[in-house]
Amino acid sequence: MSINDPQRPPRPQHSVTAIVVSHDGSRWLGETLEALLRQTRPVDRVVGVDNGSKDGSAALLTASLGSRAVLTLPRSTGFGEAVAQVLDRLGPGGGREWIWLLHDDCAPDRHALRTLLEAADSDPKAGVLGPKLRDWVDRRLLLEVGFTVDRTGRRDTGLEAREFDQGQYDGVRDVLAVSTAGMLIRRDVWEEVGGLDPALPLFRDDLDLCWRVRSAGYRVQNVTRAVAWHAEAATRRRRRITASGDHPRRLDRRNALFVVMANLPPRALPWALVRNLVGCLARTVLFLVAKQPAGALDEFLAFGSVFGHPVRIVKARRARAAGRGPGQVASVRLLTPAGAGYRRLADRVRSYLAGSGFVESAGRHHAVAAAAQGPQEDGEELLADTGVTQRVFGNPGVLLFLALTLVALVAERALNGGDRLGGGALVPVIGGASDLWDLYREGYHRTGLGTDAWAPPYVAVLASLSTVLFGKTWLAVSVLLLGCVPLAGVSAYAATRWMVPGRWTRVWLASSYALLPVATGAVAAGRLGTAVVFVLLPVYAALATVVITGERRRARRAAWALGLLLAVGTAFAPLVHPLTAVLGLLAALAFPRRGVAVSMIIAFAVPVALLLPWLVQVVSSPGRLLLEAGLHRPSLVDPALPAESLLLLSPGGPGTPPLWVTGGLVTACLLASLMRRNRVVVAVGWGVALFGLLMAILVSRTPVTSINGDTEAPAWPGVPLAFAATGMLVVAALTAGRITEFRASGGVRGLVALGVVAVAFSTPLLAAGVWVSRGADEPIRGSVRDVVPALAAANSAGGERTLLLRASPRGLLLTVLSGRTPLIGEADIPAPEGPRERVRLAAAGLVSGRGGDDARVLAAHGIRFVVVTAPVDARVSAALDSQPSLARMSLSRSVGVWRLTQPVAVPPDPPGDPWHGRWLLVQAVMVIVVMVLASPGRGEGDERAVPQEPSRPRRERVAR
Repeated sequence: MSINDPQRPPRPQHSVTAIVVSHDGSRWLGETLEALLRQTRPVDRVVGVDNGSKDGSAALLTASLGSRAVLTLPRSTGFGEAVAQVLDRLGPGGGREWIWLLHDDCAPDRHALRTLLEAADSDPKAGVLGPKLRDWVDRRLLLEVGFTVDRTGRRDTGLEAREFDQGQYDGVRDVLAVSTAGMLIRRDVWEEVGGLDPALPLFRDDLDLCWRVRSAGYRVQNVTRAVAWHAEAATRRRRRITASGDHPRRLDRRNALFVVMANLPPRALPWALVRNLVGCLARTVLFLVAKQPAGALDEFLAFGSVFGHPVRIVKARRARAAGRGPGQVASVRLLTPAGAGYRRLADRVRSYLAGSGFVESAGRHHAVAAAAQGPQEDGEELLADTGVTQRVFGNPGVLLFLALTLVALVAERALNGGDRLGGGALVPVIGGASDLWDLYREGYHRTGLGTDAWAPPYVAVLASLSTVLFGKTWLAVSVLLLGCVPLAGVSAYAATRWMVPGRWTRVWLASSYALLPVATGAVAAGRLGTAVVFVLLPVYAALATVVITGERRRARRAAWALGLLLAVGTAFAPLVHPLTAVLGLLAALAFPRRGVAVSMIIAFAVPVALLLPWLVQVVSSPGRLLLEAGLHRPSLVDPALPAESLLLLSPGGPGTPPLWVTGGLVTACLLASLMRRNRVVVAVGWGVALFGLLMAILVSRTPVTSINGDTEAPAWPGVPLAFAATGMLVVAALTAGRITEFRASGGVRGLVALGVVAVAFSTPLLAAGVWVSRGADEPIRGSVRDVVPALAAANSAGGERTLLLRASPRGLLLTVLSGRTPLIGEADIPAPEGPRERVRLAAAGLVSGRGGDDARVLAAHGIRFVVVTAPVDARVSAALDSQPSLARMSLSRSVGVWRLTQPVAVPPDPPGDPWHGRWLLVQAVMVIVVMVLASPGRGEGDERAVPQEPSRPRRERVAR
């Protein structure tokens, strides 16, 4: 048959013209042609088009169809132009003519055409029909059952990742679009809407055509009983694209944006423009963070090429306006729903918590007309979409988080709803994100007596989190401190997904870890540093495992991530770095592998580099290594902590439960060590536990002076006990499989197994019960007063300072404040030794009634007010009243305020160090670089996801 044949005798009802377009597709073309010629309903006419192939595709077409049925075009010809060239040369067929479009890598099932035509007979309004597409290699794998897009052009098939065909989508259903691979379209509809747009040589031309067909009032349907197998050679880059000089990803993205902007109704256009602009910027940043600069460039250039030529969009919209009919509104309804993005995010979080990692999933097919959905048959509910609610809330990780959140809310009932959180080690939380950024950027701090010392880096971490949380510092602190129990539970559950088999074993591990006395004690005492480290510790363990055992590139990325998170933990609690460094060194020696030493160096050098020069200040005063963010107060620690308390993982101090609460956990861990399996893991876990216990004993017996030297007390052993508990919990969790075997065997072993399980679960249950019954309201409180009385604060507008005196067993303690309650982090900035000592001596002179030049010394340092906090000692107030240089402004049992009668000169700020700002810029650059290096790289991606094609006879594959 020749392509120049004017006409064939009309056939009854339907005639079908098949057009096969080939471009360097000899790898698949033979099977495609064989499948086409073996159709149970033969085509009436068939034409092959070869777009300048160099692999023998033209010869295959000629051998199968004859030389007069093959058209040869240049290599730069696009798919739509090739089809148009054929139809220009071919007269209309008889009856109702259909055009069947086939790619060279698309082999239809032998009954596909007959099934499509049967569906066409049942619906006169059907203009386009498409088969169900399955993978060329894995012939059970679904590729498409029709598709849609969102308003940013994101293609959405509605299928789960690597979803197999089990008949779950069977039926004829309305969709927004079907692929041109196997598309059957009426010729009169083709001519009415203008066919494929020649401006779209590849990618999204099918979407544009189907959208115009639907807008014209015809139906686009997917017929799932008709099947075709598609290799997606162009999409998977299995062959070179010559129809366009652009990169395939850029071309696909550009065409997607163009089609959406050309076909959307006018009312939806402005919002789509804003959404695409914001989305483009976000995706560009994400590509850069993911170390895919080529992807970022493609995204940016695709957006610019579309929206940089508005005239082209206007012309396209005008061309499509003439064909728009009653189907335009129905087409928009088939777009991806607005909430589908949140649903995909929920799916990814659920997959992550379940231990399968983040999975790209668009959910079930939502571009389906309601009328097409019939009642479900028996058993079909197993394949139906149960919705986000059931899928998310049926996940043990989510249930664990919700349960721990409920426990925390009830236990912290006295702290919720207060106007200012503070108390214990936590200074009253005031100010916003901008105040914290200013504090961190300042080269000279006016806090206290003024100092040029570096602000602690955890201020930058809190400022970043506060910025994300709408500038609310109190919200950031509440999330980290009051939310540390549920956050630690989720962290432990997610971090152990590759280490501990069994989701319910991980639930026990995570709940036991989250409700340890370290956590409840940290909340009650306002220990923000311990709370942050407690949340991060399971992540440290997971990343360290990858560094030691993972593939080289993955281990290196984990090392950068571990270094970054170690920097965060070290900023809040400096002891974290030496503890992890010792464990890391021992692990590298115990498990020597190529590249582990370099990864370990990276992991422990990154915190040092990021935290300089603040870390130098800490090391210069070694006792500060044992302190953490916040105030160091003797009332928050147990000066004579018994050994049994440490052995039962209780650090002492306010908020810790009775020792018997953790007895079940320790017992379960000891019983786990008796198992004969996983000897190496048990040894490693107990090694970490013993190391943590030894460090906890050392820390709890070491007296430490506060940063400004006003108090001395033992350090709190919460951080090393958290290390010890982590090792013990991993030991117990990894031997849980043996307990399951005992329980299944029944008899005495089964009873013993049940007893062990009951003992193990007693710890989280008892800990939750004790915490809820006691509450968490002392010494931390939800509503604390300003440290500086309002009378003094109102009269300190010029920067005058306030000397705060408070009673303690060691005598009066003094603090100098700059006319207001200090910001979080200011208490951790050391004051210069000389001025601090002079002020201390002058304050002692005033309290003792010595007189002399003491008031002049205070005035020289900008101190205008002297405040005595509760309980106000009558002898102290009498001594201050006796000073002629002081005038009493207020006196009660709770506070006394005196003002200096002589003029007060606030010392001017010294010139700042120019290198301070430059180093902060370098620090910011280093953080960004480390984040990029720690993020997952591009890897093989699509290449690995595509299985290799087995060599098997073509005829056998067609017959499948």
